[in-house]
Amino acid sequence: MREERLLERIHNTELNPERREGSNSARRVRSIMNHLQRILNTKHGSVPIAEDYGMPDFTDLPSAFSTESTHEVERTLKAEILKYEPRLQKVRISFESQKEDILSLRFKVEAQMIGEDGSPISFETVVDATGKVTVRD
Repeated sequence: MREERLLERIHNTELNPERREGSNSARRVRSIMNHLQRILNTKHGSVPIAEDYGMPDFTDLPSAFSTESTHEVERTLKAEILKYEPRLQKVRISFESQKEDILSLRFKVEAQMIGEDGSPISFETVVDATGKVTVRD
């Protein structure tokens, strides 16, 4: 399986024609995180080819902070990742409470990359008060 999506490979080859083929775990992780950033910041109904692509509107959830709200976001994140990021499997998402930023929801995402070695991947996903999702190490 390729580290990058097709359009990323085309773009990167145009930028650097001398680029060698080969396995690069860091490039693969970066590609997965960039792809998830795009998916999770796309709103349901904004992509004509797939009405369910992306996330529902969560702008009112960060203020609620109920257990049910966080479980709903966990379920939605997991479903979107499993459905639209085929390079990941065994996805686990857990809410991480915080005191420093009360207007956002922070989740730890742990998964296993599909491929030769099945390497684990772990990153943080933050849903802010405006509904924007940030994916970071």
